[in-house]
Amino acid sequence: MNSNCKYFWILTLLLAVPMLAAGVPPEQYQGGGYGGGQEGGGRRGPMSPDDQLKRLTKDFNLTADQQAKVKPILVDTEKKMEAVRNDSSGDRQTMRQKLIQIRQDANDQVRALLDDKQKEKFDKQEQERQDRMQNRRGGGPGGPGGDNPGDNPPPQN
Repeated sequence: MNSNCKYFWILTLLLAVPMLAAGVPPEQYQGGGYGGGQEGGGRRGPMSPDDQLKRLTKDFNLTADQQAKVKPILVDTEKKMEAVRNDSSGDRQTMRQKLIQIRQDANDQVRALLDDKQKEKFDKQEQERQDRMQNRRGGGPGGPGGDNPGDNPPPQN
């Protein structure tokens, strides 16, 4: 009888563990995407210009004048990116390069409106974003999905 009881408990544990694991909400173990810092986890997609402006205002303490100048840049950037995403004539790599260029142009325009202290914080945040993107692509140039698929070393700046 003692061995039957032992087997019963082992079987109970084997069945209970997967059931407990299935009860963990996905938000607790999923990360990333554009909305990775938001409640609920998971990928949300691009932020609206208004949400971007709120975030920039919060992160860099933008003045009302800066906000008035930044918003048209964000709206124009969203329109350009949407047009590239909707254009099915190019390949993914071409589309990706266009989106990167649009983002860079917008960053340059926004950065030009910032004071020195804000620029320092902006540059730091942009570098962190680029580092996250490199890590997401498999550890940097030459890694899986990286920008340097061959054995060639990345160009030195």
